[in-house]
Amino acid sequence: MYRRTRMSGGARKLLIGAAAAAIAGGAFAVSTGMSSAGESCVGLDTALQNNLTFIAEQRRTPDALSDARIANRQAVVDLINQRRATAGCTGKVVAQPVAAPAKTATKAPTKAPTKAPTKAPTKAPAAAVPGGAGQVCKGSTVTLSGEAGVPAASSGTFPIGTTLKVTNLDNNKSITVKVATPSGSCILLNNAAFELVREPGKFLIRRAVIERVG
Repeated sequence: MYRRTRMSGGARKLLIGAAAAAIAGGAFAVSTGMSSAGESCVGLDTALQNNLTFIAEQRRTPDALSDARIANRQAVVDLINQRRATAGCTGKVVAQPVAAPAKTATKAPTKAPTKAPTKAPTKAPAAAVPGGAGQVCKGSTVTLSGEAGVPAASSGTFPIGTTLKVTNLDNNKSITVKVATPSGSCILLNNAAFELVREPGKFLIRRAVIERVG
């Protein structure tokens, strides 16, 4: 003999309301998880690995500015890790193996010429310096400083107020910005400026042309 359980109208409304709330809550959770930082874990992990690799390379072959560069990149690493935590990224990210510098073969010293050269050596062209215009920071990579605000840059080479043009050769996008804050690198772009010239999902511009225009 079957027994039918009766439920009052108020109880049914509560049950239906609870189910709807649960479905809405699940949808909200999924939506929040997908847009917590507007960035994918793949892109964040790649950016983190690039910066860790840069730090490892600086520590392997340091120069006079390595400490400043490492400190600046460590600040970027901390920012990326905060974004990864917000986005729920849990993968372990380490620097890529740093290749040992190739050993150059020793060459026997050549015999010095006995006759003095008759032609005076030509003077090498002067390299671009912060006080002049034209291409600067040759061979530099460009990443973001993690600073908010309108498009701007930070630099340890140029004084505040200097106008620089950065061109990403991988997508031919460029931006002209003013140096607003100091840093340990030739140039770093803040979040807004970097977003205008970067490739999707990348947090490092490996082929960049940097020019002083003002």
